[in-house]
Amino acid sequence: MTTARLPLFPLNAVLFPGLVLPLNVFEERYRAMMRELLTIDDSEPRRFAVVAIRDGREVAPTAPGMPDQTALPERGPAAGFGSDPIQSFHRVGCIADAATIRERADGSFEVMATGTTRVKLLSVDATGPFLVAEIEEIPEEQGEEAGTLSEGVLRAFRSYQKRLAGARERSLTTSELPDDPSVVSYLVAAAAVLDTPSKQRLLQAPDTATRLREELTLLRAETAVLRHLPSLPVVDLTQAPTYPN
Repeated sequence: MTTARLPLFPLNAVLFPGLVLPLNVFEERYRAMMRELLTIDDSEPRRFAVVAIRDGREVAPTAPGMPDQTALPERGPAAGFGSDPIQSFHRVGCIADAATIRERADGSFEVMATGTTRVKLLSVDATGPFLVAEIEEIPEEQGEEAGTLSEGVLRAFRSYQKRLAGARERSLTTSELPDDPSVVSYLVAAAAVLDTPSKQRLLQAPDTATRLREELTLLRAETAVLRHLPSLPVVDLTQAPTYPN
C-alpha cells in the first residue's frame, strides 16, 4: 500500500473522486496550508487530504460563548477537534488536487480542487501550523457484476433526477454519464441528496459493486419519497457547494 503525509482539511461533507471542490479559505490554519501548497511548483500536484468530520467543528469558535463569557476562543491546528483530533474524523477520506489557489487581498484564499483517490487516515499530526495526516491509498476494486449494476444505477438515477428536478426541468441523458462503473458510482454518490453518514458509507464501500448495490437501494427509496414532495432544483453532478473552512 502507498502511504504519504499530506496536509489535512476536515469538512462537514464527503469528497468523492472526480468531484470538484470549491473552498473559501479564511482561517489562519488553512491559510498556512495554502501558503505551503503554493511553494510546490505548479507543474506538480498540490495535494491535500479531505476527511468528513464525525464529531467537531468545521470552523473553530472565535469568540467567548455561553455559559462561560470569559472563555477564550480555541486556537491552533486542532481547534474544534479535541485533544486527539483523529477521533473527530471519519477514517476514510479522499485526496484533493488543487488546480487553482488564488490569494485575495485580505489574505484569504479561493481554491478549486478535485477529488482523486480514496485514502485511509492512519494518524494526525497537530504539532505544526496546520494538521498533517499520514494516509494510505485505497485501491478501487470493481467487485462482481459492477457493469450490470452500473446500468441499473443509471436507470434509477435518471428516474430519481426527474423526480428531484421536476418533469419540466432538463434531465440528464445516458450519453452525458460515464460508462466506467467506478466513475458512475462516485458521481451518483456525490449528486444524490443524502446525509453525511450515508455518503460516508458509500465512500468507504469495499468495492464498486457494493457501492452500486447500496446506491440502487437508496435511489429507489428516495425516488419513492420524492413522489410525494414538490419539485426541487436540478442537481449538478460534479460540483460541490463552496465550503467555508
